[in-house]
Amino acid sequence: MTDSHVTDTTSTDDIKQDLIMPDVEEKIIPIEEEPKDDSNDSTQAESLADDSQEKVAHDEEEKPPSADLHEDTPTKPSGEPTPSRMLGSTHRQSGERNWYVIHTYSGYEDQVSESLIQRIDSFGMKDKIFDVIVPKEKQIEIKGGKRKVVEKRIFPGYVLVDMVVTDESWFVVRNTPNVTGFIGFGVKPTPMSNQEVDRIKKRMGVEEPKYKIELKIDDLVRVNDGPLKGFEGKVTDIDEDKGRVKVLVSMFGRETPVTLDYLQVKSV
Repeated sequence: MTDSHVTDTTSTDDIKQDLIMPDVEEKIIPIEEEPKDDSNDSTQAESLADDSQEKVAHDEEEKPPSADLHEDTPTKPSGEPTPSRMLGSTHRQSGERNWYVIHTYSGYEDQVSESLIQRIDSFGMKDKIFDVIVPKEKQIEIKGGKRKVVEKRIFPGYVLVDMVVTDESWFVVRNTPNVTGFIGFGVKPTPMSNQEVDRIKKRMGVEEPKYKIELKIDDLVRVNDGPLKGFEGKVTDIDEDKGRVKVLVSMFGRETPVTLDYLQVKSV
């Protein structure tokens, strides 16, 4: 209802009093209205309610999707919104192609790699994310007195990604299940140097692991595997090509030379 139908009964003295009052906060003072027909008030109230509902519906239709996305927002395999719709045009990333490192929960590196490869295909990111690597190398282990070559992760808890970093590609990688974040500052990943990438690839490409014997002649060692486990002796010879050491062990009251794999002994 408008105020045009209400008779203004404010006196001149009241107006003057209002004008001279210092820094008084403006308040809305209700004005007594003359009695009206109840039927007209009911009709006008219904009209206002209808107008209010139409305005709310119109506002909801025009409200744009939010461009601010929290970096830890979880994602769903099905019905997941596209990165461009979720991120909008934030232009936070550099758009440069490099190798980057992502951190994962320990033990989930291979699972993250498989999930990310699937997401690259489903989001159409093959032109921005090119390769995913879990760095591994061959190592030698001794179990039950037998030498065995096994493949182990070089950097547990980390996965390497060759990609062009944009808002969209960042979103796809960062929101892969079991990924905790990029290595970098804030939301900007730090690229790896070419020298570091080459060094890691070289370690991964070694077919036969080389022996690295950190022992010297006359070192005192303890046997930690095999039938002589628990015995101590002195190193008398080292064969780095075969990864073996000769140890002088005291048995039955006399010193006996025995040849052992270097992984079967440990410095004491």
